[in-house]
Amino acid sequence: MKKTTGQNREITKHWRPATQAVRGGTWRSEYGETSEALFLSSGFTYDDAETVAARFAGEQDGMTYSRLQNPTVQMLEERIALMEGAEACRAQATGMAAMTTALLCQLQMGDHVVAARAAFGSCRWLTDNLLPKWGISTTTIDSRDNDAWKAAIQPNTKVFFFETPANPTMDIVDMTHVCGLAKEHGITTVVDNAFATSVLQRPMDYGADVVAYSATKLMDGQGRVLAGAVCSSQKWMDEVLLPFQRNTGPNLSPFNAWVVHKGLETLELRAMRQSENALKVGKFLEARVPHIMHPGLESHPQHTLAMQQMKACGPIFAFSVDGGRKQAHALLNGLQLIDISNNIGDARSLMCHPASSTHHGMGPEAREAMGVGEGLIRINVGLEDPADLIEDLDQALKAAGL
Repeated sequence: MKKTTGQNREITKHWRPATQAVRGGTWRSEYGETSEALFLSSGFTYDDAETVAARFAGEQDGMTYSRLQNPTVQMLEERIALMEGAEACRAQATGMAAMTTALLCQLQMGDHVVAARAAFGSCRWLTDNLLPKWGISTTTIDSRDNDAWKAAIQPNTKVFFFETPANPTMDIVDMTHVCGLAKEHGITTVVDNAFATSVLQRPMDYGADVVAYSATKLMDGQGRVLAGAVCSSQKWMDEVLLPFQRNTGPNLSPFNAWVVHKGLETLELRAMRQSENALKVGKFLEARVPHIMHPGLESHPQHTLAMQQMKACGPIFAFSVDGGRKQAHALLNGLQLIDISNNIGDARSLMCHPASSTHHGMGPEAREAMGVGEGLIRINVGLEDPADLIEDLDQALKAAGL
């Protein structure tokens, strides 16, 4: 592989985000291809036995096995790290592989985690069900309450784990306060940034130690592949995460890495346009539904904080209807343009009922505690003309008696 300016950190670190998203981390073979090459290879060959020994000893750079390195995957990792402002990134097979790896690689029996109450259902399963099996306790708190973070700290607290904006209630975490508090107490912050990506906010700019992603969402943005990523300092990556990943293997396939790589080239364009569309749709719904949770609207109780931390508020928000599950399902069933789907970040507009889909496994009491009621609906606003989306929502709302 030929070195290019896209691989030279001294050059690329001065590039602006839109340039990094297109050019960062680019390698080229001897053929000089313009699009990144796809290396569908599990293993690699060597010129001599000494080279093998040197690479496995860490004395020489180079590929050994695609569970450890792959050129296509490594290009994606370098690009995501540049966009995030991180020293290092490791790609993962899925978003949940990223969350699981980011937690398990640094926790052991007897440790304690403080986690946000509002989170994706599978993330809550990790903290509520998986970690306790390994003797790791968790205190879940209202992440909007700065005092709650400090009050939950115990002598054995090792990690703060949260998502902002949160899925699906759109709670906003004051990252400057929470990350600063963590540093004072020697606690590692792990931030799930899937709803925003580095295009809309960069948690490390506010002191976060580790940023984890479902790259399935906005990074790919077209519903094609599963992928995840974890960003951090080089030291934390080398000493904490890599031994876990090397030996457990939650790796991203080269093909999926290549697809996400292509998605990053248009990420900023999509994220900003979808944010604009979501704001227009949100303003329409604000006048039609009993309660709306959109950080970009002044009616959101944390609107000011959201606008301080985010360049735009993204394509995803939620709203509630008073008629519970029956009315929520009626609204979804009345849609003609917008698809019913539990995915988010897609260029297509999608809607779902979290209580019967993404958060079903939590049970009614846990859902109620985190604000996921039977009437709550989550929407991902895509790249369609917002006027068409509003017309579709209008007729669906009427069909549902709203």
